[in-house]
Amino acid sequence: MTRPLIEAVSLHRYFGEHCAVNGIDCTLRSGEILGLLGPNGAGKSTTMRMLSGTLVPSSGSIRLNGIDLGEQPLEAKRSMGYLPERPPLYLDMTVDEYLIFCARLRGVEKHALHKTLEKTKARCGLASCGKRLSGNLSKGYRQRLGIAQAIIHDPASIILDEPTNGLDPQQILEFRELIRELGQNRGIILSTHILQEVKAICDRVLILNEGQLAAMIPLNPPPQPENRQLTIQLSNPVSTMNLEKLPGVTAVQALGENRFHLALDPTTQTRAVAEQIIGYGWGLEEFVSGQPDLEKLFIRLTQGDTST
Repeated sequence: MTRPLIEAVSLHRYFGEHCAVNGIDCTLRSGEILGLLGPNGAGKSTTMRMLSGTLVPSSGSIRLNGIDLGEQPLEAKRSMGYLPERPPLYLDMTVDEYLIFCARLRGVEKHALHKTLEKTKARCGLASCGKRLSGNLSKGYRQRLGIAQAIIHDPASIILDEPTNGLDPQQILEFRELIRELGQNRGIILSTHILQEVKAICDRVLILNEGQLAAMIPLNPPPQPENRQLTIQLSNPVSTMNLEKLPGVTAVQALGENRFHLALDPTTQTRAVAEQIIGYGWGLEEFVSGQPDLEKLFIRLTQGDTST
């Protein structure tokens, strides 16, 4: 398995006595688009700022492309592109001036500047905007310019914090295609609170709530028959290791407190799995065939809804 482009372990961040991020782990590999999902105030932007090196964690470690961000910050950040929630624009610069400035900061060689500039503008729908002042751009075009500065140095990993803010529906569709293209040979973390964005382009989603990792869900698992997958809710604490030991269970994914997604081998009957769980006294409260519903799971984890 290839080395992760981003590897974060036990990230914590305090602002005074308030714990904004509490023990989050995160990995990102090349070719993967990872969604970071959560309600406002869940800790998404704080996590993004720590992973990008613009905010120092209170504790925990981050490695970018194998380089420790705390020990070698400049070297580690060479492989990273970052779009914060508010694009970091200089409004008195033209689009060309700003992108050339960003390219030089990112180490793009002088002989490659023109080609890099034109390619990046074309990718982001800015080909006709080179001479325009950044301050005269609409909100949607400022967002495009923010994306352009994040990718102009062709980074191995890209972090995008609420990147579709201010984009109209057509621009959002174009953005999705750009992310899919970039994600073919890079790693991308996309922070958002919009479920549709995550479902449309992400391979995996981390759901944050109140600064903690509430669940990690694969969105594009290998296809299996509907009755080969189960979502269960238990009343008693059980480890994924114990669930993996059940005969016929091939994989277990935690979906939140005492809630799991199980994959079964082709010969195992779902009834037999239910009987085993009941026999162990784990308190089987819910037993549903198929993939977990992202919307219902998000509501359950972030709003305490137990009705679904």
